[in-house]
Amino acid sequence: MKKITLVVMAAGIGSRYGGVKQLEPVGTSGEIILDYSVYDAIKAGFKKVIFIIRKDIEEDFKEIIGDRLAKYVEVEYVIQELNDLPKGYTQPAERTKPWGTGQAVLCCKELIHEPFAVINADDYYGKEAFVRIKEFLENPGSSDKKYNFCMAGFRLGNTLSEHGTVTRGVCKVNEKNILIDIEETKNIEKKKDHAEANGFKIPFEQPVSMNMWGFTPEFMDELEVRFQQFLEEIRAGEKDSCNSEYLLPIIIGDMIKEDIVQVSVLDTQDKWFGVTYKEDKEYVVKAFRKLVEEGAYPKQLFEGK
Repeated sequence: MKKITLVVMAAGIGSRYGGVKQLEPVGTSGEIILDYSVYDAIKAGFKKVIFIIRKDIEEDFKEIIGDRLAKYVEVEYVIQELNDLPKGYTQPAERTKPWGTGQAVLCCKELIHEPFAVINADDYYGKEAFVRIKEFLENPGSSDKKYNFCMAGFRLGNTLSEHGTVTRGVCKVNEKNILIDIEETKNIEKKKDHAEANGFKIPFEQPVSMNMWGFTPEFMDELEVRFQQFLEEIRAGEKDSCNSEYLLPIIIGDMIKEDIVQVSVLDTQDKWFGVTYKEDKEYVVKAFRKLVEEGAYPKQLFEGK
């Protein structure tokens, strides 16, 4: 059985709440959403978790989250910093925005030597997605492409908020559930029996990406090369030095266009949870309470909560 690692992009965690200690509990014993994701990953068979964090939350994160979870799974940390750039490049003086999810994962290069999944820290993905990605990464198969990756394909209707519009990576797939294209779509609003974005209808069954990916370790080399290309475009003035981001969906989309990767979209019917709006919290709390009552989770996930 292969060792599979979970990479958790947590550098943004706590930013909306003024620090890790202020993260809002949603579980029956005070758990945050991240606790459920790590619990599901462990149950699915993941052996290591790498947390990508910011330097200013490192101490609190380890004390409140990481040290507790380290009792159940191997835990490592990397720090995502604006000035963590390849040799020969410097941070633009006007840049304050993080470089994006692609650079976040690239920060793990020295720690990743095995297949790995990537998730957001503040999204609940459900049990099925972790199981399916773990199974794929143990046996990614082969194709005529250089790389074989996967992503969890959520049904759009299972990812919408009742309290406002959302942005989703809307996926186009072929008859074999292979990703053909992914388009970041903003202002998606839930209607009675469909969703709408900028005047266009989108069916609830439309597969979307929630930034849950499965990669082989060779992807790190691609991330490194492409990040330098991204920085060259900024240096040449072709990209906005303040706001341009190096993002996983764009990187994967470019690799698809170059015909060097096959991305299997793993269908999951799990319902995604997240606190996009303050009003979402009550719904998320009720949803986790229901899952506990149905026996999907114990009342207390880990000791120390």
